[in-house]
Amino acid sequence: MEAEKQLKQWIEESSNIVFFGGAGVSTESGIPDFRSQDGLYHQQYDYPPEQILSHTFYMKNPEEFYRFYRNKMLAPGAKPNKAHLALAKLEREGRLKAVITQNIDGLHQAAGSREVLELHGSVHRNHCLRCGKFYGLEAIENSSGIPRCSCGGMIKPDVVLYEEGLDMDVLNRAVGYISRADLLIVGGTSLTVYPAAGLIDYYRGHKLVLINRDATALDSRADLVISGKIGEVLGEACGL
Repeated sequence: MEAEKQLKQWIEESSNIVFFGGAGVSTESGIPDFRSQDGLYHQQYDYPPEQILSHTFYMKNPEEFYRFYRNKMLAPGAKPNKAHLALAKLEREGRLKAVITQNIDGLHQAAGSREVLELHGSVHRNHCLRCGKFYGLEAIENSSGIPRCSCGGMIKPDVVLYEEGLDMDVLNRAVGYISRADLLIVGGTSLTVYPAAGLIDYYRGHKLVLINRDATALDSRADLVISGKIGEVLGEACGL
């Protein structure tokens, strides 16, 4: 419990907090990490998820891509959990300056966070590859097979697929926030996916907190390591 007390104290003392999170932030909202393949997975799909979620696969086999995407990547009924709510509260209080997330579910915004940098895009944004027309999540949910634009073009989610680069503007803004932070909280990520995981190299302070259920490769670099569910840890630290 000493670590949790230390976290609470650091939060209360800080005025420039940045949060960097991954899939573990959303698992408490019932959104599974697609890497944790369920028992039905191999019965339903002939390819590993990393291959299905690649740019090449999307272009060559969009129908199978969308079958996986609708089944595994969309969770329209998911609600923000205590982690999302705690971060939104810290932003309202003026302590937290930005949420940097590897997630594509939009739950940080649903909880009320405003400055959210989505490294891997969002399921809530989709565009026609032919004419560029914008479509929301409903266009994908309410279609079958390959979703088509009114012009006949194929609609593509604004999510970063394997083989695609990250948005450099988002990446540069994330670097800026992290380099200025007095407290950097990293949660729900194993810190193995690059270039996103390399972002913490830009932190210049001495209050790096890692919150994760499992050990990460960078635990030894942290000033504080808390093993547990991020929603419970942040919720407790923020009085939720």
